Amino acid sequence: MGGVLVGLAVIGVVIAVGYVAARCGLGDEHTVSALTKIAFFITNPVLLFTVVLESDISVVFSAYVPLALITATVTALLYVTASRIWFRRPMADTAVGAMASSYVNANNIGIPITLYALGDATPVAPVLLVQLLLLAPLVLTVLDLSAAGRFSPRLMLTQPFRNPMIIATLLGAVLAAFHVKLPEPVLAPLTLLGGAAVPVVLLAFGMSLRGTRMLRSGGHTAEILTATALKSAVMPGVAYVVGRFLFNLETHMLLGVVLMAALPPAQNVFLFASRYGRGIAVARETILISTAAAAPVLVLIVWLLAG
Repeated sequence: MGGVLVGLAVIGVVIAVGYVAARCGLGDEHTVSALTKIAFFITNPVLLFTVVLESDISVVFSAYVPLALITATVTALLYVTASRIWFRRPMADTAVGAMASSYVNANNIGIPITLYALGDATPVAPVLLVQLLLLAPLVLTVLDLSAAGRFSPRLMLTQPFRNPMIIATLLGAVLAAFHVKLPEPVLAPLTLLGGAAVPVVLLAFGMSLRGTRMLRSGGHTAEILTATALKSAVMPGVAYVVGRFLFNLETHMLLGVVLMAALPPAQNVFLFASRYGRGIAVARETILISTAAAAPVLVLIVWLLAG
C-alpha cells in the first residue's frame, strides 16, 4: 500500500514540522494567523487558479462529477441535520462541520493513492472541480454572509465575487473553458506561489496543535466525532451505494470513486475555519483524527473492492 502510506506520510511530516516549530517557540497564535492570511489571500487563490486553468473542463460531463457531487451533498446534509437536531450551532459553525465531513484531500493524498490503486489519477480532477467550483464557494459564501452579520439578496449574490479564492477559481475556469494558455513568464511565478499553498497551510495547522488536547475542545466532542464518522465511514459508504446502484459503475471506476470519498478532509477546511474564526476545533480535530484513520480505511477498501 505504498501510495496510501506515502501520501499520508508526506502530510504528516509537514504537520509535525509545524508542531515542533511551535514547541520551539518559532510559531504562536500570531504566526498561525499570519500564515492563514497569506494562504487565504495569496497562495491558495493562486494555486486554485493554476489547478483549474490546467484542468479539462469537459470532465464536468463525466460520471465522476455528478457522483462526487451527490456523495458530498448527501454527507454534508447528514451533518447539517445532526447539527440542527442535536448540536444547534450557528450557521457558520455548521457549514465548517459539514465541510469537514465531506470535503476531501483530493490533491495531496488522492493523486498518489489513485495512481497506486488504479494506475491513473482520473477520479481526482472531477472531485477537485466539484469542490473548487461548487462546494468551496458555497461554504465561503455562508461564512462571508455570517461575518457580515446581515442578509440581503444583493449581498448574497455579490459576496462570492469579493472572495479571492472564489474569484481565482472562477477566473481559472473561464480561461480553461476558452483554452487560454498563459505564456511561461506569466505562469512560472504563479506556479511558484501556488506551490507554497499546501506547505503554508500544513505548517499553520501543525502550529495550531500545540497545547491542543484531543476531544477536549470546549464541548465540541460530539461534533468532532460525528464529522469524523461521516468522513471516514459514511461518505465512502454513500459513494459505494450511489456508484454501484445508481450509476452502475464497473469495479475499476467504483474503486476510484470510493477511494476518493474515503480520503481525509483537506487542509482548506482548517484554513477557512481559521480565517473566519468559526468551527476551528471541529475542523482541526476532524482533520487530525480522519487522517490518522485514513490508512486502515483506504487499505480495507482496496482489499475489499480490488482484492
